[in-house]
Amino acid sequence: MTAPPVTPDGRYIVVRGRLWRCANPSLPEARRSELVHDLMAARRAVARAKRSERAADLAEARRAVDAAKTALGERGPVWWADGTPDLNRRMARNTVYAEWFAGLSDGEA
Repeated sequence: MTAPPVTPDGRYIVVRGRLWRCANPSLPEARRSELVHDLMAARRAVARAKRSERAADLAEARRAVDAAKTALGERGPVWWADGTPDLNRRMARNTVYAEWFAGLSDGEA
């Protein structure tokens, strides 16, 4: 599996044509690693809760996923300070990245 393309400014990855916000690159590596560990644990908890069909456990696990993603900078306030709006979850072809995205080969996109 190849890594998804990253926008030239490093703010988003592109998965199936859609932009997904990257983690804040200014996070210290140890903190980023800790948060990724927390995120993966929370995702496993979501899977367990779905199998157990316990709504309260599922809600708690999803809150943990959201907390980790927010701390990483993938959700919540943007981590850049130049006033550029957040384009998270938008189709790349409909954004300021359209020309860049169109220039990717089929294997990259």
